[in-house]
Amino acid sequence: MPTTTTRVTLARRPIGEATPDCFSIETAPLGELEDGNVRVAVEYVSVDAGQRTMLRGEGFHRQVGIGETVLAGGVGRVVESRADGWEPGQAVRGGLGVQTLVDLPAAHLERIDEAVAPLPAYLNALGGSTGVTAWIGIRCVAKPKPGDTFVVSAAAGAVGSIAGQIAKRDGARVIGIAGGPAKCGFLTDELGFDAAVDYKHDDVTGRLREIAPDGVNVFFDNVGGPVLDAVLDHLAMRARVVICGAISQYDDMDHVVGPSKYLRLAERQSTMEGFAYFHFPESIPVASAELASWLADGSLRCREEILDGIERYPEALQFMFHGGNTGKLLVKIG
Repeated sequence: MPTTTTRVTLARRPIGEATPDCFSIETAPLGELEDGNVRVAVEYVSVDAGQRTMLRGEGFHRQVGIGETVLAGGVGRVVESRADGWEPGQAVRGGLGVQTLVDLPAAHLERIDEAVAPLPAYLNALGGSTGVTAWIGIRCVAKPKPGDTFVVSAAAGAVGSIAGQIAKRDGARVIGIAGGPAKCGFLTDELGFDAAVDYKHDDVTGRLREIAPDGVNVFFDNVGGPVLDAVLDHLAMRARVVICGAISQYDDMDHVVGPSKYLRLAERQSTMEGFAYFHFPESIPVASAELASWLADGSLRCREEILDGIERYPEALQFMFHGGNTGKLLVKIG
């Protein structure tokens, strides 16, 4: 049985971009497993934009202290147990952190069933920060109607790609905003979006006027900044703007650039609402069950981009903020 764990720790707080030199990779001893705890071998960890906000030292999300293991949702298997009903080999999900082995109270873990979906899917389509967030954002907040023009930013990313598919399923005309021809092709050719806007090469405002001449009825925003302003400037009457994230702002949360076009909300009798999936706890089981059924019948398409090796986590976070990944970004630990 291993007696040490390898972990990624925060070496210094990022100023601006979280570059790899902000992190250290360390080996730490494992103590004796306590009663009620299990030891988990971590197999995959989720790379999420919100993890950048955990490195500041203060903020809405839990914070990582200097020298502490970087927080991350993960999946893995029990390798040792001192908790009743938990046996070695059981697949689990929880806040495992970016490390190879972790000891946690069994109450902090969730059993997962590989007969339903493979382990990575529990951080992707079935993950709280990904598929469940998209489902709740669409079904509980945005509520697009048949015939609505629905626009989603970071559309080729983990949440955006699923949110757009659910909106399409619910009868909306779906337009995705993404960076580069390959991502835009992924949206229209593979996911069935009606149109795509390449924010790296297109004039977003001009392109929206062209493909959505009657305005945007629902905007699901994951980016903030200039993209949010461009869509606000093209809202239809009584539109709904949903704030899921703002990846463009996370590197400098002390100087967030707010929307300069917010008066369009008043002019067009529109609303803007933010959310997080855990604001709707009663909907999480419903979302999880429906997402699992769509995975099973093949009607939900999800892509994963996986970097291999715990030492690649710092690179992975930077890769995400440079817009490198298509679909869900994961690091394979073991």
